[in-house]
Amino acid sequence: MGEGPPSAHVSSAIEEAQGFPPKNPALADAGAAFVLESKGTWWHAGFHLTTAIVGPTILTLPYALRGMGWILGLVSLTTAAAVTFYAYLLMSKVLDHCERQGRRHIRFRELASDVLGSGWMFYFVVSVQATINTGVGIGCLLLAGECLKIMYSEVYPDGHLKLYHFIMMVTAVLVLLSQMPSFHSLRYINLASLLLSLGYTLLVVIGCIHAGYSDNAPPKDYSLASSKSERSFNAFTSISILASVLGNGILPEIQATLAPPATGKMVKGLILCYSVISVTFYSAAVSGYWAFGNKVSSNVLKSLMPDTGPSLAPTGLLGLAVIFALLQLLAIGLVYSQVAYEIMEKNSADTNEGKFSKRNLVPRLILRTLYMSFCAFMAAMLPFFGDIVGVIGAIGFIPLDFILPMLLYNVALRPPRHSFIYWFNITIMVVFTGVGIMGAFSSTRKLVLDANQFKLFSNDVVD
Repeated sequence: MGEGPPSAHVSSAIEEAQGFPPKNPALADAGAAFVLESKGTWWHAGFHLTTAIVGPTILTLPYALRGMGWILGLVSLTTAAAVTFYAYLLMSKVLDHCERQGRRHIRFRELASDVLGSGWMFYFVVSVQATINTGVGIGCLLLAGECLKIMYSEVYPDGHLKLYHFIMMVTAVLVLLSQMPSFHSLRYINLASLLLSLGYTLLVVIGCIHAGYSDNAPPKDYSLASSKSERSFNAFTSISILASVLGNGILPEIQATLAPPATGKMVKGLILCYSVISVTFYSAAVSGYWAFGNKVSSNVLKSLMPDTGPSLAPTGLLGLAVIFALLQLLAIGLVYSQVAYEIMEKNSADTNEGKFSKRNLVPRLILRTLYMSFCAFMAAMLPFFGDIVGVIGAIGFIPLDFILPMLLYNVALRPPRHSFIYWFNITIMVVFTGVGIMGAFSSTRKLVLDANQFKLFSNDVVD
């Protein structure tokens, strides 16, 4: 990425963003000064965090339950939610601890490298973050394109436009929105995103209830795969999906948007976010799985609006849900691009010039357009929405959101080795390391199996 492990000192660009004069203008960090500027409040952080977690990927939750059944599915969903809340709380405490010691970290990779004292950890975190951000960007474009295709197919059943055409349309919009220079500048977009998530969840739940009582609904069958090995693989794939849906991998970057001192503010943002999670996740998961059982698609909207036969819920209601989901996907795509944009800005921009100067504006326009174009190409070429979510969860979100926060807490705050919290953290790390390994294997296996069901630039998203 063109950057090495950081020192433990706060960069001059961060200090300048906080109102202090730069100690050495030559060392100014454009990524911090322009993209991760620290001006936000706790509710702004809550908006960012909610957008990073509560997105249309919750429409995959019925599909996750399909792989585990009612009891294991709901227990796993609750466990994953509790563990991620606990992990983010620990991460916030570690960031607050470092800030009190005069080392405010605004990047996950720098925090991990400083606390763990390992150069390779810096590169591990930045590599995993890049995988997550690119994967989520691909998934957002793919799902947004599918939303447009669903609406188009309802209006023009015999239309000639393909999935990749709609992906190109969404990409054009995101390229324009990506020119907003900083994470903080997305705060009102992310407030709208929060409201949209509540809106389409309500509409989908109503649609699923309507479909569940419809005469055209498929028979409700909640049985699992007959093979024990197949049930195991499906369960681990579902757990990977839960990890992906509940993960974000960018909490330090979100906390970086808070105006200093940031101590204690992120906890309020977490509570706001998980209040929305408690409303949306369970209602979407339960209603979708109840209505369609083991026939539910990786996107429950496809089950509500099947390719053959009539819609199983009022078309107007589903159309509005699709529009809400589509609009929120634009916000999610922007949020998960911020780490990539920060790295680009750090290596291409000049803090001696203005944020909107020609010197900084041209590279920003070119680099961000190229990044979104790459994500669009991959989304159009490999339409595996459910499988992409599972793989990202296993290899990305599980290490960053279920393992590293506990390790960082144990190393930075040093709880006594005989204390409950120390061993509780160790237990979570061990359990989710195993889950991550199995999830990566099972998700990759399913991706390979599904490869036989599609062709490049397919017109359908494979379940």
